[in-house]
Amino acid sequence: MNNYKTKIFFNEEAYERLKIYLLDNIFSANDLFILVDNITNKYCLPRLLYYIDFLKKSNIIHIKNGEEKKNIYTCIEICKEIEKYKGTRNSLIINLGGGVLTDIGGFTASIFKRGIRYINIPTTLLGMVDAAIGYKTGVNLNSIKNELGTFYIPELLIIDTNFLKTLPDKEIISGMAEMFKHGLIWDKSFWKEMKENYFYIKNKNFSDKKNYLIKRSIEIKIEIVHKDPKEKGLRKILNFGHTIGHALESFFLNKKKIMHGVAIANGIIYESWISYKENKLSIENYNEIKSTLMNFYPIKKGFIDSEIKELINIMKHDKKNEKMDFQFSLLNKIGSCSYNCKIDNSIIKKSFIKLK
Repeated sequence: MNNYKTKIFFNEEAYERLKIYLLDNIFSANDLFILVDNITNKYCLPRLLYYIDFLKKSNIIHIKNGEEKKNIYTCIEICKEIEKYKGTRNSLIINLGGGVLTDIGGFTASIFKRGIRYINIPTTLLGMVDAAIGYKTGVNLNSIKNELGTFYIPELLIIDTNFLKTLPDKEIISGMAEMFKHGLIWDKSFWKEMKENYFYIKNKNFSDKKNYLIKRSIEIKIEIVHKDPKEKGLRKILNFGHTIGHALESFFLNKKKIMHGVAIANGIIYESWISYKENKLSIENYNEIKSTLMNFYPIKKGFIDSEIKELINIMKHDKKNEKMDFQFSLLNKIGSCSYNCKIDNSIIKKSFIKLK
């Protein structure tokens, strides 16, 4: 592993760099594994094999796509496959897929024989700007998001924005929620650029502006992660919108599921209101955030008291909490965020009622 400084490469150059790495570091095709799901096997694997022909000799492991597969049992099945192909501690997994797959693949890599190497090639916008680039791995336990996980660093991150052409608009919009968040917590000018240029990301055509926005979003997250790899302090600001957002995602997991980005966008709006009430966020900033995100995301509101109680109970599992206190990351203003903000559950309840 390379001291929390994973190298990231983009588009065509990325495949050349990946090829050089594999030729220099892998001595047997038996040690190479590619993890795909039923979607990336069809739409993304052929592109990878086109650029790096010798990967055709590697071992392909298939899993079904979907959040419901993000559990320890899927990881065990992957481990059995690696074992079947006589994987060793010198083995390497290439995770080719969205955030769910890279989370599963990274977690599996971190536990198989106490840790083998892995490379992430995210194929969704959400994976590119968030899930695959933070060195966190994880799977869900029952209905709790990412309750099991590790900090484990990939050898390389390969970003190919051409994969986004295969995605429906709703997947692109889902990933954009994390990009909006990066501007809100770190870079006001990027928030402004996202507001003005979101259509470049939605557009399936290739453009320099689209690549710039995605690359800048990745740079913001990596900059924060490198300052605090193990989430002891500053990195917690990346969780803005996620305390309530993950609770919403878990709440709907066994009901009518909502996409991660939609849940996070909702969480950002709710937590922006809490930032206004409990922190320093101005009413003008709050209204700007709410009106901007409501243009793109369906807002979940109208929860009854019993549902609000269930959501708050889910939040008690949030990993940022300390000594039963709810610990939020909250905005001071657009482009600046605080962490370890203790919030009483009465304020959380009011945030749901406010949007009701």
